Amino acid sequence: MAKYNIGDSRVIESREVSDGITIRRRRESPDGKRFTTYERVEKPNLAVIKKSGGRELFDRDKLSIAIKRSVGKFFASEVEVEEMISQIEDGLYAIGENEITSKQIGDKVLDELAKRNEVAYVRFASVYHKFKTLDDFVKILEQRLGQKNE
Repeated sequence: MAKYNIGDSRVIESREVSDGITIRRRRESPDGKRFTTYERVEKPNLAVIKKSGGRELFDRDKLSIAIKRSVGKFFASEVEVEEMISQIEDGLYAIGENEITSKQIGDKVLDELAKRNEVAYVRFASVYHKFKTLDDFVKILEQRLGQKNE
């Protein structure tokens, strides 16, 4: 595969990609070959403060794996899960801090699940809150029902 210097190419066409935050550019190199580049806004790194007090960089893939493992089968498609993960990630950046807690991440996941799928919400909540008894499930169900009736 040939390598092209973007600085030597010219833009033939630009368009926004469906996600609304990416720009697709068709370019032409001096020798007439065409190629595509994608430009995305680079977000600052978020540090996650874990329950243990340790810190690690926010990892979208890790979030994706956790959600898919716990509730992925409750969604119609991979696209729906990716949209949800994007909403969660956007919500975390909207907090406006360089450091977020793992609790904030879990709360954002629950907020998004509450809007999309009640069964997935309860299932994720059971893992997130470490349910031990049937009463734990009943409490979360009563809370959800109370929120729906408000």
